[in-house]
Amino acid sequence: MPPHHSAEPAESTELTRSFLGVFRYSGRALELVWSTSRPLTIALALLTLVAGLLPAGVAYVGAHIVDAVVNASKAWTASGRASLRPVFEWVALEGVLVAALAGAQRGLSMCQSLLRAQLGQRVNVMILEKALTLQLAHFEDSEFYDKLTRARREASSRPLSLVTRTFGLGQNAISLLSYGSLLLQFSPWAVAVLLLAGLPAFFAETKFSGDAFRLFRWRSPETRMQLYLETVLAREDHAKEVKLFGLGPLLLGRYRGIFDKLYRDDRDLTVRRESWGFGLGLLGTLTLYGAYAWIAASTVVARITLGQMTMYLMLFRQGQSAVSAMLSAIGGMYEDNLYLSTLYEYLETPVPPSPGIAQRGAKPDDGIRFEHVGFTYPGAGEPTLHDINLHIRPGESLALVGQNGSGKTTLIKLLTRLYTPDSGRILLDGTDLREWDDATLLQRIGVIFQDFARYQMRVGENVGAGDVRHFEDATRWREAADKGMASEFIDSLPAGFETQLGKWFNDGRELSGGQWQKIALARAFMRSRADILVLDEPTAAMDAQAEATIFEHFRELAGNRIAILISHRFSTVRMADQIIVIQDGRIVEHGSHEQLMALGGHYAHLFSLQAQGYR
Repeated sequence: MPPHHSAEPAESTELTRSFLGVFRYSGRALELVWSTSRPLTIALALLTLVAGLLPAGVAYVGAHIVDAVVNASKAWTASGRASLRPVFEWVALEGVLVAALAGAQRGLSMCQSLLRAQLGQRVNVMILEKALTLQLAHFEDSEFYDKLTRARREASSRPLSLVTRTFGLGQNAISLLSYGSLLLQFSPWAVAVLLLAGLPAFFAETKFSGDAFRLFRWRSPETRMQLYLETVLAREDHAKEVKLFGLGPLLLGRYRGIFDKLYRDDRDLTVRRESWGFGLGLLGTLTLYGAYAWIAASTVVARITLGQMTMYLMLFRQGQSAVSAMLSAIGGMYEDNLYLSTLYEYLETPVPPSPGIAQRGAKPDDGIRFEHVGFTYPGAGEPTLHDINLHIRPGESLALVGQNGSGKTTLIKLLTRLYTPDSGRILLDGTDLREWDDATLLQRIGVIFQDFARYQMRVGENVGAGDVRHFEDATRWREAADKGMASEFIDSLPAGFETQLGKWFNDGRELSGGQWQKIALARAFMRSRADILVLDEPTAAMDAQAEATIFEHFRELAGNRIAILISHRFSTVRMADQIIVIQDGRIVEHGSHEQLMALGGHYAHLFSLQAQGYR
């Protein structure tokens, strides 16, 4: 029978490994602060060293002041004369040391303040730069949004906190070494008592820091819901419905309910944390006053002088503060590392690299082909698209028809490579989309989705957003606006293309739905190199006649380009060269308007129903 081994050493080793593991981000935080500002980091380190050494020097000089005063008093009593020069010299030296300590502490505060501003900006930029590399699937994943929320809420301030605590730990360690070297002259046991008295409070603080972090991670969805409710209650794009439907009290009640739940959790944790901290902190207080009694008794029996007593009492008090500060810093570093894990967890979100390098297709005149394409959204139980096959040649127009949720917009997302098919492939000019260079592919496609962005910027910038290379090019603004049939109403605005849009900023002008859609259309025409133009119901806020006019204009401008239209208005759809009817993710009918009407199927039925509404 094999010998029985206790599990305690293994558990202890695992606990130690786990505890040390939470400090794995300390080095990265120091590297981040160093790369943010080397001069400020060096200044912070030097001032920390100075601030750590000076307190012991002040205590040492203070002991000599007391002894000098006692000696002068004895001389005066014995002879009626005494020299005060030694007293004044020691007092002056202490004044210099105290002034230097105050200067070091002010310098530390200044360096920390400047680093906090620079580092906060640096981390926020890192978060946003990472966001630019992510795929659309990341932003449509609720768990990823929780990760992003945690990173933005806490982690942007934690690197400096960790570094500040690290330097504070070093400062107090230096102070403690200097205190200990002086206390050793009194008794080695005094140093041991000083170090051990703060450990119980440290372990309690570390435990509750971990509990606070686990609570923070667990409730990210509730926090995100609170932020969303704030947005709904306080944003102009929701204000109309909130008021008209009387949603305000209901949503505010839900907001308060979430707060009450989060507050109860925080309250319970805070009460436990502070209660244990107070109880264990009493041990340190009892230790301090036990040391006071010990030092006072040693003075009475003439083992030490009055000046030494004053120094040892100060050293013990300040030493205990240093130990407490060190243990608190270690507990805080533990907590900072836990929170920093959320930042690096977000920054290290894997993003598959785009292998495409193609600048041209193998068959430049072949257009777009979907070959047996299937796709299922991440986490969805059923496929959104099944076995899609179609071919669009240059110069042709295609209309997609189908009920909401049938897969029309998903097909466009695949074409623009916002998503990758699960099966089959999509070819552009005879080359698989996955083989195309990202920048080259995006320059060839101009898309306006039905939920197009309404930027709170100038009119020209809203148009220029369609091509970042010409974002500030006023000439291109005008050309694109002419093609998008937006120039007429833009010229009627107070400052034309310089007019601020939206209500977030001063003098902002709000547009009608139709005017916003013309801005979006103009944005699509900013890409002069785009030979694939896609309109995903961008004219839904216009009447049927206006939409038909715009699409006819769109077809004329398209020339030899591929034009793809998604619309529920069949008066517009009938102009397309090809019409595809999608139902439940499958192509159920395909042909021209005349062919589909002659077929007498789903398209013909829907066209007849809509036509009756105009009779």
